Parts: sequence; structure tokens; C-alpha cells
Amino acid sequence: MATYIYALMSVVAVSLVSLVGAFFLSLREAVLRKYIFIFTSLAIGALLGDAFIHLIPEALEESTGILPSTLVILGIFIFFIIEKFLHWHHHGEDEDTPHLQPVGKLVLFSDGVHNFTDGIIIGVSFLVSAPVGIATTLAVILHEIPQEIGDFAVLLHSGYSRRRALWLNFLSALTAVLGTIIALIFGEMLGSFISLILPMAAGGFIYVALADLIPELQKTKKIEHSLLQIMAVIAGVLAMIALTFLE
Repeated sequence: MATYIYALMSVVAVSLVSLVGAFFLSLREAVLRKYIFIFTSLAIGALLGDAFIHLIPEALEESTGILPSTLVILGIFIFFIIEKFLHWHHHGEDEDTPHLQPVGKLVLFSDGVHNFTDGIIIGVSFLVSAPVGIATTLAVILHEIPQEIGDFAVLLHSGYSRRRALWLNFLSALTAVLGTIIALIFGEMLGSFISLILPMAAGGFIYVALADLIPELQKTKKIEHSLLQIMAVIAGVLAMIALTFLE
């Protein structure tokens, strides 16, 4: 029962991250652009740390041979296909795109699917162990912060009012709760399939970190910013390592 409570509390916390846009509305654009790269850097470290330090080792304990590695590659490939055709993980690139209203709807749809998947991953991770669930939740939260800010900006530029954009973004985030509930209900029934989902989730995290977030950091050429990026990435990885001591 405790596992279910922790999982639901964690996914609710992830959903509340969608309200981060309300805070950033009070900041000037210059301030937001100045510090967003730190959140992005933390997300990279947390995603890679969770994938290689928590999810993949757990998968290797449950299965041997080439299956776990193959599933990691499959996870990367699946995320590539989804992003290719549904344009997941917007970071503000569509702000200057024509036909803004359809872009806003696409963001809401793709973000809802993405959050639903995150919810399943969180639920399955808690079924493995509380430390793995906490590590996964932290990685998802750090990833969601820059993503939600980007998505919120797209909605505003798509013609939505601030209140409506915030509300719709929050409703989209609640699909994560549904994903977690489904994982908690059917996860134990699926049994061995948990070991199949974990490496695929790891592949997805690796893809997001390497394909989506790191290219954003490469746009910064200033030495001081680059040093802060490196430190933040390392901090994200160290946070994942620190969670191993809870196991």
C-alpha cells in the first residue's frame, strides 16, 4: 500500500510542475532566458543518471543476454519515431511558426501522450523499488521544468489566454496520474513485463537527453555558461548516484 501512495504522491508532484509556467510569467523574458539553461543541464544529468545508474542495472538483474540492450535501443528508436511524427518535447521552436493555433493543439496532444507515458514509467519504477521510483520521479521533474516552460510559451503565442493556457497545460499533465494508476493496477499482473519496460524507458530518457536537450546547450558559446552547464549536468548525475545509497 505504501508503494501505491508514494507513487501517486510522486506523479501528482510531477503534474504540478505544469504550473511552473505561472511562476515564470512573473519573470522578464531576459531573466528566463538567462537561467533556463541550468534547468536543462540538470535534466540532462538526471535523465542519463537515472537511465544508466538505476533503470538499466535493474533491467540487467531481471534479464540476461542481449535482450536488455536491445530494448534500450528499441526505446531510443520508439522515441525517435514519436518525436518525428508527433513533434514531442517542444522547447519553443514553434513560437515563430505560421498557423499558430494548430501548433498549440498539437502541443497539448503530444504533451498529454508524453505525460501519460511518464506516469506509466513512474508507476512501474515504484513497483520495482521506492528508490528507483524516487530517482525516476526526480529525473522526470527536472526534465518537465524546461519542457513545460517551452510548451506554455507556445500556447500563449498560439492565441490562448494566460489563464486558459495554464489550465489546459495542467489538464494535459494530469494524464500522468492516469498512466501511474494503470501501471499500479496492471503492473504486478504483468510481472516479468516490468523488466521489459524499464530498459525501454531508459532508452527514451537517453534519447531525450542526447537528441533534445544537449543540442539546446550547444547553442551557448560563452565560457561561463558552458562551465555552469557542465556543473549542472554533473549535479544531476550525482543526485542519481546519491539515491543509490537509499537502496
